[in-house]
Amino acid sequence: MLKILIVDDEPSILNILDFSLGAEGYEVIQASDGAKACEMAFEHQPDMIVMDVMMPIMDGYQACEKLKADSRTATIPVLLLTAKSAAEDHQQGKDAGADGYLTKPFSPQRLVELTDSFLGATSS
Repeated sequence: MLKILIVDDEPSILNILDFSLGAEGYEVIQASDGAKACEMAFEHQPDMIVMDVMMPIMDGYQACEKLKADSRTATIPVLLLTAKSAAEDHQQGKDAGADGYLTKPFSPQRLVELTDSFLGATSS
């Protein structure tokens, strides 16, 4: 079973992510800030990370940079999930090493499509 780390400081978003990805058969683990996300990624080696940008302690850009700079997690796809939709925000995500960018509000179906695409899976 493919494992996805979801990271957001809003419990309602975590619930949507967990339900949407869990319903597709993915194993989901959660973190509520970027620092915890890095710890969990190093420990659990997920197949993919879906991470909010605006979070306390360490934001998604910083966490993505840290994960991409570490050989243990450098190849794990990171999908940034955020309300920041300007071109410069997308560029900042790309510069941080993000593999994709999904703007809130998002369609759970689009989330699943992107996840399946990154992981080479197909939705049921």
